[in-house]
Amino acid sequence: MQAVRAVIFDLDGTLVDSLDDISDALTRALADAGLPGIDRDAVRGWIGGGARTLVERAAPAAAVDDVLAGFRRYYAEAPVARTQLYAGLPAALDALADDGKVLAVLSNKPHDLTVRIAGALLGDWPFAVVAGHRPGFPLKPSPEAALAVSHELGIAPAACALVGDAGTDVATARGAGMGAVAVTWGYRPRHELVETGAIVVDAPDELVSALTQR
Repeated sequence: MQAVRAVIFDLDGTLVDSLDDISDALTRALADAGLPGIDRDAVRGWIGGGARTLVERAAPAAAVDDVLAGFRRYYAEAPVARTQLYAGLPAALDALADDGKVLAVLSNKPHDLTVRIAGALLGDWPFAVVAGHRPGFPLKPSPEAALAVSHELGIAPAACALVGDAGTDVATARGAGMGAVAVTWGYRPRHELVETGAIVVDAPDELVSALTQR
């Protein structure tokens, strides 16, 4: 990986643990539709592909639109009720900022929610761009949104690293010509991340080391 000037983070499973809030909103939406709830561990494996993909995995096809609307409503009501930064991330973000890295967020979560969550939990750090799913850009693993963030930062893709917790993020990084770093504290098993061939880190201090090597 080339010398890194900018670090673009995925949000869910990478910077913040949002599993409980997402699972709660989905459970309520399913109940409204007369459907049984889904095991929290199952929801863990479904996060990252966008809300519709999440609901499509949880509800029968005929109920997807209704459940999706309910999920979006409930989640928007309380996106940070139980969501929090992963342990060790504050010190890691401090170290990256102190090293002069430009920080950004790129999520498949709707843009307005991404901005709200970042404002609530990431306001202590100088994130130059916070981008969720915006009109005109396909979801990750398409590289288009990542390239747009690189352009907004004014930093070439080759000088950016994209950090995430899933193969989707690794594929996005590679498609955009960015360095790929996968973290194991999120929602995917370690062996799955190792198989992507990305740099794999198990703790935030390892992340700092990987991104600040000269």
